[in-house]
Amino acid sequence: MNQVELYPYFTQPDVQKANAEHGVLTQAWSPIGGITFYWDKDGTGRSTLADPAVQAVAQAHGRTPAQVMLRRHLQQGRNAIPKSTNPARIAENFAVFDFELGADELAALDALDTGVRGGPDPNVTSPERFKLVIPED
Repeated sequence: MNQVELYPYFTQPDVQKANAEHGVLTQAWSPIGGITFYWDKDGTGRSTLADPAVQAVAQAHGRTPAQVMLRRHLQQGRNAIPKSTNPARIAENFAVFDFELGADELAALDALDTGVRGGPDPNVTSPERFKLVIPED
């Protein structure tokens, strides 16, 4: 198993391909979206939960954006570790086994990849990065 940052805006296709070629399961940390917010180059943040493509798929299935993103990971053969301390969200995260995304929906979500990491870069160690506060809500 290889645990890597992976969500619609950062899919790491080369890492996933290498994992598959070596029989390694890809496990997504931050599977819903870049430590709550994805930060643009100009310093503004946007949430994958509010992305129009994600919301459109969620509405089509009567699900939440988080459920759609988790379902995507499962359908594409990944393990996902969503973080929450909220009991309602934890229950919501488990309710992803009774619907399926279509090929066109998966393609639309895959097309969101920017190739830009939202979390800490594992190749760059910096004590300042470890002081990052992740909101509990």
